[in-house]
Amino acid sequence: MNKYVFSAAAAALFALVGCQGGGKRLSADAQVAATNVGTVNPYLWRASLDTFTNMPVQSTDPIGGLIVYDWKSFPGSENERIKATVYILDTRLRADGVKVAVFRQINQDGTWVDAPVDPETSMQLENAILDRARNLKNSQLG
Repeated sequence: MNKYVFSAAAAALFALVGCQGGGKRLSADAQVAATNVGTVNPYLWRASLDTFTNMPVQSTDPIGGLIVYDWKSFPGSENERIKATVYILDTRLRADGVKVAVFRQINQDGTWVDAPVDPETSMQLENAILDRARNLKNSQLG
């Protein structure tokens, strides 16, 4: 068996990346946080919210550059759930300015148990955020 499991829930998370923006509404807390970005790059902040638009926001710290998303199960994989934490690490739009941690649990006999996540998942989500941030910046410039 493969050491890292790429699950249906993780695949659904990647499907969210293709649903960035698109007129979807953020929660009131996320909207306030998005407009109050302090010491982090505003494009990375907004891109992070856009990339995970279908994930519930648990908490945000726009000054510290932290967005914590709550657990979510996706249709077709109800016995599996994922959550993510995004760290905005810089005021500049740089490749090393964002870090994503993804967590996965599976339901075993009514108890949620931690499960492995493919290490590529975080990197692909970071790249999706960076792409979205670049697009946001370019749309504002041109």
